[in-house]
Amino acid sequence: MFLTGLAALAVVPTLPTAARALDGVSLYPLVAGCFVAASLLGGVLGGHWADRAGAHRPLAAGMVLAVVTLLVSGASTSVWQLAAGRFLDGLAAGMVAVAINTAIGQTYPGHVRPRALALMSTCWIVPSLVGPPLAGLVAEWWTWRAVFYGLAALTLLPALVVVALLRSRSWSATPAPSGETASRPALLVATAVSLGAALGQYGVSGWDPRHLLFTAGGLSLLVVFAPRLLPPGTWRAVRGLPATVLLCGLGSGVFFTLEAYVPLLLVTERDVPPVGIGLAFTGAAVAWAASSWVQGHLLEHWSRHRLVVTGALVLAGAVTIAIAGTFPPVPAFVAASAMVVAAVGMGLFAPSLTVLSLSHSPPGRQGYASSAMQTSQNLGQVSVLGAASAVFNAFLALGSGDPAGYGAAFGLLLVPCAVAALYAVRVRAGK
Repeated sequence: MFLTGLAALAVVPTLPTAARALDGVSLYPLVAGCFVAASLLGGVLGGHWADRAGAHRPLAAGMVLAVVTLLVSGASTSVWQLAAGRFLDGLAAGMVAVAINTAIGQTYPGHVRPRALALMSTCWIVPSLVGPPLAGLVAEWWTWRAVFYGLAALTLLPALVVVALLRSRSWSATPAPSGETASRPALLVATAVSLGAALGQYGVSGWDPRHLLFTAGGLSLLVVFAPRLLPPGTWRAVRGLPATVLLCGLGSGVFFTLEAYVPLLLVTERDVPPVGIGLAFTGAAVAWAASSWVQGHLLEHWSRHRLVVTGALVLAGAVTIAIAGTFPPVPAFVAASAMVVAAVGMGLFAPSLTVLSLSHSPPGRQGYASSAMQTSQNLGQVSVLGAASAVFNAFLALGSGDPAGYGAAFGLLLVPCAVAALYAVRVRAGK
């Protein structure tokens, strides 16, 4: 998880430079969206593979693929190859994340799982502190390709060690109940959802007929195929796993939309330097890990659905802070603090939902639950960010100022926060 976090965070400040060097600035939204779209497919593939053969195999395959994709991106001669590399990277990251969550569900007793998941969150602290600024310095002083090659070199030896360790042990998955294997979504469905997410990410980058056509195509694929990757009753928030999966997508969408638009607000409206943006990201990562540690140690006796409600309310508070930060008289640090406050909410919200998803999973189906959570998380990012982008661009098209557009986009996020708080009672474990 540490290596996944380092690769994911370090390449973020490098991608714009790489796209410009490859004469593909116009396709940057596609490059940026490929990772999320592919992680949808990787999560489904890894989850069902883990249920069939144990979590060790998708974990090992994901680690090997992570090295390959970094080499593909580093050797890019066109922006399309860079996009392909980012797609493979998302595929690997989705497999690794789901495999790790599934391994926790298959091997750890229930009372230890919250601490194990909190440990996974802490693995993002150091990458968030050193990854983006170090990668930015390497890209500025040397070349952006060195970032990808350097990460591949750092990942190669640990990946080989992990593969060797996993091969040296006896791993086995709990067989799924009879008749459930046939109901698993086909890989073709996951591919269609991943493609729909990619088309949607590209489509929301413009308002001309071509972009609108891509948006319509992406939405059509998501509407038709996404429900097949999620537990029945997810859209209706049926009690148990369906409601848990739905809330995971809502919370993730709110947080990552804030993470996308708050820095943009700080850059375009407040002229905050990149160092300030980096500090906001660092503060958010540390806050998420600290909050996750608190829920796993100090609040472990709280009922999980209460922690979900608390996290949703903290997210709503962060959205309110972001709205306040759009007013010019308000200091810039107020808007930046919205990311930190939102991370506190997610540190309570996300691990609690993961624990609940595992408790709602029947024997042998932890991989299915983990992949459904991963799918919902990525779909939430795509849909909530897309809706906020549509609102923001609509305000600009109507001639409103940028602050009004930001305020409207942030205001939209209060809706999923309210839904998550209201429906948290439906994720409660037990009868």
